[in-house]
Amino acid sequence: MTILCYHDLDPKLAELHICVLKQLYNIIPLSTYIDARRRHSVKAIPDKALVITFDDGHKRNYSLLPLLKQHQVPITIFLCSSIVGTQRHYWWLACPDIDTTYALKHLDNNERLHHLAEFGFEENRDYVERQSLSRKEIEELNASVDFQAHSRYHPILPRCTNDRSWDEIAVCKTELENNYGLNIYAFAYPNGDYSTRETVLAKKAGYSCALTIDGGFNTLDTDMFRLKRLRMNDEADINELIVKASGFWSIFERILERGKYIRAQVLNATIFKET
Repeated sequence: MTILCYHDLDPKLAELHICVLKQLYNIIPLSTYIDARRRHSVKAIPDKALVITFDDGHKRNYSLLPLLKQHQVPITIFLCSSIVGTQRHYWWLACPDIDTTYALKHLDNNERLHHLAEFGFEENRDYVERQSLSRKEIEELNASVDFQAHSRYHPILPRCTNDRSWDEIAVCKTELENNYGLNIYAFAYPNGDYSTRETVLAKKAGYSCALTIDGGFNTLDTDMFRLKRLRMNDEADINELIVKASGFWSIFERILERGKYIRAQVLNATIFKET
């Protein structure tokens, strides 16, 4: 079973993607797969089953509503509980370039926040323009969207202290359930980064599953707290969509992963050498 991971897909391109995916796959809700895992039965899972997910809760996700209603396509949106419904910002959007963003992801959480402050970013600051879904938009989307948890502020969890990681995982669930009346059973690791600690904390917090962005497909034996997703490009054309949804591209991504740590160290040494 395939799970795709989008973020901030333009509605016009989203319609194209959905039309193509409907021709090639049977799109099912995430909950259908989770229920099948509880029963350890594939009877409810059709051939070529595919789940569509979105991370973060960007405000443009709201514009997908007419499309979802028209095509009756189930999607899951993973929300950052302390950002949605507020004027707070996503930290990576404050970075001046992609290299800086990449470097910050590999710093200790306190160091990351320290450098972000140099760019004028603060986690709890209310900005003039919002970047996330509003409370009203979440309420309107709720009938068509399965909302789940994606931490409170989207830090890189393995770079956090034990207390901060627990807060991001457990309090996110509580906030979404108490503030929006949602049924929260799934957690998506921010940036796809996790360690054994996060899998244990997610289970302890009461989630039924947790999702990574480890490339590959899911079976009835896949670790429920290491479910695999395929990362999708929000600007992909049809050819790229077909290749990435097939899982073929994830083979190359795993090869590229090997050089990520070295690249991060080089970027940190050059970008932050004077601070």
